[in-house]
Amino acid sequence: MKKRLGIIDLGTNTFNLLIVDKHAQGFDKVFSTKEGVGLGLGGINDGFIAKDAMDRGVLALSDFMNKCQELSCEKIKAFATSAIRDASNGEEFVKLLNEKLNLEVEVISGAREAELIHQGVKIGYPFDEDVVIMDIGGGSTEFIYSDKDEVKKSHSFNIGTARIFQMFDFEDPYSNDNIQAVTNYLEENTSGFFDEIKTDVLIGASGSFETFYAVLNHKEYPENNFEDMNAEALIPILDEMICSTYKERMKNPFIIPIRKKMAPIAAIKIKWILEKLNIKTLTISPFAMKEGVIQLM
Repeated sequence: MKKRLGIIDLGTNTFNLLIVDKHAQGFDKVFSTKEGVGLGLGGINDGFIAKDAMDRGVLALSDFMNKCQELSCEKIKAFATSAIRDASNGEEFVKLLNEKLNLEVEVISGAREAELIHQGVKIGYPFDEDVVIMDIGGGSTEFIYSDKDEVKKSHSFNIGTARIFQMFDFEDPYSNDNIQAVTNYLEENTSGFFDEIKTDVLIGASGSFETFYAVLNHKEYPENNFEDMNAEALIPILDEMICSTYKERMKNPFIIPIRKKMAPIAAIKIKWILEKLNIKTLTISPFAMKEGVIQLM
């Protein structure tokens, strides 16, 4: 027996909607969309959600709720992450969504976010060896060190692209000093976490990883596929993205609008972790937190 579910991810940069038919063997995707809301723009580093960001969020979620109604979702689960959980007015925004849209939003911890990402990746990845999963968000970035049996360690770090984007005065294109400043920031804020990690396999959880795949291959990311990439082959594309101008990124059809501003930061982060762990294989997972949530519904 099928049950139609709507899963909404209120991310710091992007709001995502996934509608699936859940059944005994798993689930079938019915519809998905994303909206570059930029909820963290204008306030994330000061611990609040700006009024215009709230307005954009309400508008996007209104469209999502209409789509859930149109497609006859029996149940809707909405999860909020870094921008909302860290904001002094996060509860106010959640209350507003309940009053305006009759939408109940669960604000989850960074640890819970990492757990759900792992559950999502597990749907299609065999974990034949130890791996590190990386999920790049606007407010936070999650790292999960895992094998097929258990999560050995995980952490949600407040080193998201939106935070970094608003923290430094970036030149266009980024200068060497800009790049070094971001790298130093990553090192300082993740100090000690990677010391005992031994693997040369990185799982990139959807998002920015799918974007860089599309840029490299000049085609959209293949839906629901896990794609292996040679890490060394990706470095030139990351370098190209890091050194690109905003004007150049605006012309690239494979970068979604909200990522055009922050793509160099995501590229710096991926290059940094590839080199730090001497990664040989990068596997991109099309599944992340949203798919992890399905298991709970």
